[in-house]
Amino acid sequence: MQLNHAQRELTLKIVYYGPGLSGKTTNLRFIHSRARPEVRGRLLSVETHEDRTLFFDLLPVFFTSSSGFKVKLKLFTVPGQVIHDATRRVVLQNADAVAFIADSRRSATEENNAYWRMLQANMREIGLEPSQVPVVIQFNKQDLPDARTEEELDEARRKGAQPVVGAVALRGEGVMETLHAVAQSAWRHLDERMRLARNIGLTEKGFLTHIFQQMELRGTTLESLYPPEKPG
Repeated sequence: MQLNHAQRELTLKIVYYGPGLSGKTTNLRFIHSRARPEVRGRLLSVETHEDRTLFFDLLPVFFTSSSGFKVKLKLFTVPGQVIHDATRRVVLQNADAVAFIADSRRSATEENNAYWRMLQANMREIGLEPSQVPVVIQFNKQDLPDARTEEELDEARRKGAQPVVGAVALRGEGVMETLHAVAQSAWRHLDERMRLARNIGLTEKGFLTHIFQQMELRGTTLESLYPPEKPG
């Protein structure tokens, strides 16, 4: 988190982490496509033969609070291939929360677990305590054969401390719900540490409403929670 009182700016950073081709870039591209043009920045992507994302995607979503603070929510992805471990550590620097994008197929369990352990190790290497960084887990590719069932996802929710979201990112299913869960987790953690609601006059509800009223939410479970603002 970056809090600049002089310039009245607050920046939160969320990192999408997970195996190669798990759907990290797909998530960000969908979010970008559903954000109103006036509140989204340019989506940057570098693709190579080795990996779909070599460095990162950057999506700054920004708004101004009623107290006059300019709030930015920056979304990054990390490259998935193992050889880019150093780049993942760089992207994770100063992360306020992580969306871990896993492949729902049972055949991908070993790779998911390896990247989960890598996430913990990367955090420690850059001075982040894993238990102090909120993480939301998205099980993507729920439409593929051999995918985990909803009952298995419920079991994962009961066993773990992290919120779990099922998704089919190519169709946009679960993408906005994952963003909501990870943004909410980031805000709650930072508000507990920094008393953001008191210091900058922006509550959790105000923070989430500012973001998601700027998104096209039709067909999601968030549609009724954040109806679009009425003109005028």
